Amino acid sequence: MNDNRYSLQAFLEKTKDRDLDQGLFELESERMLDINLNGEAWIKMGAMIAYTGQVKFEREGIMSQGFSNLLKKSISGEGTKLTKITGNGSVFCADSGKKITILNLQNEAICVNGNDLLAFETSLTYNIKMMKKMTAMIAGGLFNIRLEGSGMVAVTTHYDPLTLPVTPSQPVITDPNATVLWSGNIEPELKTDLQFKTFLGRGSGESVQLRFQGNGFVVVQPFEEVYMQHGG
Repeated sequence: MNDNRYSLQAFLEKTKDRDLDQGLFELESERMLDINLNGEAWIKMGAMIAYTGQVKFEREGIMSQGFSNLLKKSISGEGTKLTKITGNGSVFCADSGKKITILNLQNEAICVNGNDLLAFETSLTYNIKMMKKMTAMIAGGLFNIRLEGSGMVAVTTHYDPLTLPVTPSQPVITDPNATVLWSGNIEPELKTDLQFKTFLGRGSGESVQLRFQGNGFVVVQPFEEVYMQHGG
């Protein structure tokens, strides 16, 4: 039985960086992403935990996405701030020990909750979107990033994600704080349900849900991720 006691040599051997030669993005473990950088990529601000080589880190330029996105970002808090990494080396990324999944988009589009996006290739076009009918009481969980094109994207979840099919005859309603991503061809509606809130005994404010309808899918996690707004 292994009780996680090792000689120093055995520990170093067990935990050393493995170059798996899997391309730009590879999983060092299920909770750590290794970006084999030779050029550039986008990562979530604050996601870098270590790097080797010659790498430059540059916060997303204020005007690089235009004024409307600047406005959205000023409202959305930490959840959708991005850092561009440029150079050659290995950049190791993680987010609070969450589980990482790498998706390889092939001329496809997805929308990812801003809290759950870890990294993506610059070959993908992105747009920070704010939910319609946004209400001031909701912390950053209703901001998402639409990614489109061909390339890899790394998303994070608390525990194992679950994918639910969405059809015209079977819409799916989710808790925004448990919603990770959805297909780019459907747009969720924001709905409030005061009665629903009384059953759950949540804190102040209305109970907000997302309603997905059409043909597509939505991915949820078994965890409600609540991020408080930060000023400044």
